[in-house]
Amino acid sequence: MASPHDQISMNPFNDDKLHEECGVFGVYGHPDAAAHTALGLHALQHRGQEAAGIVSFDGTHFHSHRSLGSVGDHFSSANVIGQLSGRAAIGHVRYSTSGETVLRNVQPLFADLAGGGLAIAHNGNITNAKGLRREMEQRGSIFQSTMDTEVIVHLIATGRNVGLVAKLIDGLGQLTGAYALVIQTHEALIGARDPHGVRPLILGELDGGHILCSESCALDIIGANFIRDIEPGEVVVIDRDGVKSLHPFPKKIPQRFCVFEYIYFSRPDSVVEGVNVYNARKNIGAELAREHGVDADVVVPVPDSGVPGAIGFAEQANLPFELGIIRNHYVGRTFIEPTAAIRHLGVRLKHNANRAALSGKRVVLIDDSIVRGTTSTKIVEMVRAAGAKEVHMRVASPPTIHSCFYGVDTPTRDQLIGSQMDVATMASHIGVDSLAFISIDGMYRAMGHDCRNKDEPQFCDACFTGDYPIELTDQVDGEDIAQLSLLDEAT
Repeated sequence: MASPHDQISMNPFNDDKLHEECGVFGVYGHPDAAAHTALGLHALQHRGQEAAGIVSFDGTHFHSHRSLGSVGDHFSSANVIGQLSGRAAIGHVRYSTSGETVLRNVQPLFADLAGGGLAIAHNGNITNAKGLRREMEQRGSIFQSTMDTEVIVHLIATGRNVGLVAKLIDGLGQLTGAYALVIQTHEALIGARDPHGVRPLILGELDGGHILCSESCALDIIGANFIRDIEPGEVVVIDRDGVKSLHPFPKKIPQRFCVFEYIYFSRPDSVVEGVNVYNARKNIGAELAREHGVDADVVVPVPDSGVPGAIGFAEQANLPFELGIIRNHYVGRTFIEPTAAIRHLGVRLKHNANRAALSGKRVVLIDDSIVRGTTSTKIVEMVRAAGAKEVHMRVASPPTIHSCFYGVDTPTRDQLIGSQMDVATMASHIGVDSLAFISIDGMYRAMGHDCRNKDEPQFCDACFTGDYPIELTDQVDGEDIAQLSLLDEAT
C-alpha cells in the first residue's frame, strides 16, 4: 500500500505549483453565522484543500466541527450546520506549511482561557514560532498541535496585561512572520494583520453584521458588501458596539504585500489591496508579450491559472487565443495511481490536448509559474504529441529561485528548477523551442509601478529575489532547526 508520502509524490496534479497555506473567514452578529461561514470557506477553497473547520458561539457555548478534506465534504449538510449555532462563527481552510495534515492541526484552534473561550484561525507563518515554543515548553506550557498558530494562543493565555485584546497585542509584539488572524471570543470577533501586511484580510458587512475574510470573493458568495482592507499592523475588534480599530505597531514598518497573490494565489474574481486580480494577471500577460514576443500562430494557456495571462498576451501580441489544453476538473488531488503504466500517464489525468487547436501551429504556452518543472515538461510533450510545429513557453512570473517562509508551501531550493538551471538550460530540460519569464521590473510595471524600488520594494517578492522582509529566526539555510512533536499521528 502506498504511504501518505507516496500519495503526494505520485500525484501529478499539484506538485509543480506553490500552494497557499489557508483561508480565513469570520462572522459577527448574524443569525446564519455558521452557514455563511461555510459558504465563505467554499469560496476560499482554492487557498487550501487539506482540511476545514468552523467554530461558532451561541452566547453561552462554543461549538466546533473540524475535518480533514474539503469544505463540501463536511459542511454541506443541514445537520452539521445546525449544530454550529449562534450569531458568531469563524472558519478556516488549510494547506499545511507548518505541521502535519492530521486532525489535531485542523483550525480553528480552541482554548479555554481564564477570561473565557477563544477560537483562532491563522493564515501565514510565524518565523520565530519554534524558538518561542521551546521557551514556553521549558516554562511548563503543554502543546497539543504542531502548528505555529498554537504559539499565539499560549502568548495570549500567559500574557500579563489585563484584558484579552491587550494580551493579544502584547503577544503579537513578540512575533516575527506573516499573519492574518481571525479570533472569536465570548465578546468579540477580532482580526489582525502583521505589520508588513504580507497576507490579506478584509472587512465586510451583511445585514448589520460584520465579516472578516481573506478575499472579496468570499463576500460575493453570500451577497455581503466590501468595506475595506484591514491595514498592515491593524487590529480590529468587532463587538456589540461596532468596529474598533487599533494600530499598536510603528507605522514606519514598510508594507510588503505578497505579490504572488496577484500571480496565482487569489481567485481571479477577487479584489485584493484595491487591485482586481483578473486585470492584474491580464496586465502581466500583456507586459510579458512586450518583453518576450515571438512569431507564433496561437496563444494557449496552461489551465486554469494561465488563462488571464494568456488573454493579456494574446491581446497585446495580436494573436488568436485558443483553449489548446482542456482541464479535467474532477480529478482529486489525492488520487492514487494504481500501476506503473497508469502512473506514466502523469499529467494527462488532469490535462488533455485539444488537437484541433494545436496541430501544425506555432504555439505560445502561457503559465503563471514554473516551480519544479515536472508538469511543464509533461505539458510540452503532450502539446508536441498533438501536432504542434513549435512550442514557445512564456511565464507570467520571474523564475522562482528561493523558498517562501511566510505561509506558502514551497519546495526547498534544490527542488526549484529556477535555482538549479539558467533559462537556456531550463528550456532544453522542458523541451521548448524558447522559454522566457517576465522580468522583475516588468512584473512591477504590470502592477502599476514604474519599476521595483530596490530600497523599499512595494511587494514581498522574496521567492524571486531572495529579499526576505521579515527575519527568518527559525530557519538555518532553509532548514527547520527544531522538531515540534514526538507523536507520529495516524491520518
